[in-house]
Amino acid sequence: MPFWDLQKQLGIDLDKWMLRQSMKQPYGRAANCHAFEREWVECGHGLGQTRARRECEPEYEDFMECMHRTKLIKRMQTILAQRDKMIKEGKYTPPDYHKGKEESRP
Repeated sequence: MPFWDLQKQLGIDLDKWMLRQSMKQPYGRAANCHAFEREWVECGHGLGQTRARRECEPEYEDFMECMHRTKLIKRMQTILAQRDKMIKEGKYTPPDYHKGKEESRP
């Protein structure tokens, strides 16, 4: 605990941007990526900043993937590109309900 808490006196919270999943959530539910953030924070607790960056890199990457979904988006783009390539070559025809046509109803 600091001797003179400047953040509290000025009414600002500089740590809020970093731990946004751990903040109090509406309706009392945990945020989607709360577990990943908690793992990252627990891993780096008590370590120096340099050592924590090196040792807690997998936890940080998991947390960032949960927040931004970059790997998921890249994987989906690859799948859609492969599908389009197969359609162009004539090896795959999507079903009617993927083309925007309604299914026949009984």
